[in-house]
Amino acid sequence: MTNPATALSSHGLVRRVVHLSAVLAVAFAASACARLATVDSNALWKIVDIRCVPSQQATGTPGQCTVVDLDKRYVVLKDILGRSQFLLMPTDRITGIESPLIVAPDAKDYWRDAWDSRHYVQQAVKRELPDDQLGLEINSESRRSQNQLHIHIDCMRREVSAALADHAHDTPGEWRWQTLDGERYRIMRVNSLSGADNPFRIVARDNPDPATMATQTILVTGAGPSAARDGWLIVNSGIDIEGGSGTAEGLLDHACRVADDH
Repeated sequence: MTNPATALSSHGLVRRVVHLSAVLAVAFAASACARLATVDSNALWKIVDIRCVPSQQATGTPGQCTVVDLDKRYVVLKDILGRSQFLLMPTDRITGIESPLIVAPDAKDYWRDAWDSRHYVQQAVKRELPDDQLGLEINSESRRSQNQLHIHIDCMRREVSAALADHAHDTPGEWRWQTLDGERYRIMRVNSLSGADNPFRIVARDNPDPATMATQTILVTGAGPSAARDGWLIVNSGIDIEGGSGTAEGLLDHACRVADDH
């Protein structure tokens, strides 16, 4: 005869296993925006094209995304990695930094839209942060896991913001070199993120070939506490640069520790 206590214990174990499996299934599904990258390099595009855009069109709600702007043709998605990281992605199929579509005459102002979306980061940490403590970033082709253009929106590492403060009064439109976190970057202050000051266009001037553009990484942050007054800093490096890098994501802080200082 089965011991009732043993049966009850086994039943409880089964329920816990089923519950754990359900929790893991939900976590796995939710992590598509960051963790499925190792399985499916088109995971982000599927979220945009299959889940978010159709939901917005059919119900007026963004589905899995935080926002879907059908007119400006972008979505904003909370990334599973970090407490405050968001991603801005086109609703059009654009693979990444190497795509000629990002510098076409009719290209959308993705950097401007990403910057205007920084309030989602501040909402996530429940703090209003100065513009020089917020950053946008895109990786090179070889340093990304997803083949849909996505701009990271998150907090800056406080020591990186402190180092970039040296460029707060740089003459706009001129490159200056600096080592950040052991790697070489060039930095330019600009007064806008649109038109000729669009970071994609600025970096593409020196990298007109898509193959060389593919090696580039770009980070954008406020040149001072108020970007509207102080301008922005474009931080750029490339794999082909001595001491350079194909990613600037390490200059961001996905734990947003600067929010804890306020």
